[in-house]
Amino acid sequence: MRVLLVIPAYNEESNILNTITSIESFKKENSHHYSYTIDYIVINDGSTDKTQAIIEKNEINAVHLVMNLGIGGAVQTGYKYAEENEYDIAVQFDGDGQHDINSLDLVVQPIIKKEADFVIGSRFLPNQKADFQTTFMRRIGIRILSFLIYLSSGKKIYDVTSGYRACNKEIISYFSKKYPTSYPEPESTVHLLKKKFKIKEVAVNMMERSGGQSSIRSFTSVKYMFEVSIAIIVSGFMREGD
Repeated sequence: MRVLLVIPAYNEESNILNTITSIESFKKENSHHYSYTIDYIVINDGSTDKTQAIIEKNEINAVHLVMNLGIGGAVQTGYKYAEENEYDIAVQFDGDGQHDINSLDLVVQPIIKKEADFVIGSRFLPNQKADFQTTFMRRIGIRILSFLIYLSSGKKIYDVTSGYRACNKEIISYFSKKYPTSYPEPESTVHLLKKKFKIKEVAVNMMERSGGQSSIRSFTSVKYMFEVSIAIIVSGFMREGD
């Protein structure tokens, strides 16, 4: 089995090298422990800081986008790369250092064991909460979006905005052709639920961002919550074959 970490990065000069170093260390220490190989591709999403220079200086495997596409476009680029290079599993893994590489096996094993097509690394599973929980207002927003996804699909998803996600070959192919750009995590989850893919949440560890700024700083704004709520509701009306 071949696993690809898709690492979107926008202005991550403070974090990207540490993220790649942690992945390389994990690979070296665990190469004999798992039945799969691990590769990564950084999708430099038109960064305007020193991200590209750091990537090139350290010979990090990357695709450099000539303009900023946003998280949806960057991640879809990674799925296209995964499909073209025939990876078995793709894992979305943030470049900001918040995702714990030591939780990787937890998100890929349900796919390897055919228990799920898509796995979400969650901070909010009942009785299995991660140490880093984000702000109170964001948690309230996530609960609201979780409720809307439940209304749209009948499936309870606890960590609807988690970017720590793994998928099998079939979903890699689907996402390489169709992936939401505005609010990709909650929207894409609804799309998969409507298409009857099997989704599983597993508890993972996440850490606080050590530098830079989040791409969803406006998460708690009324405008953001209204727009993503409408996107979830609209996605809920899509036909299974769409």
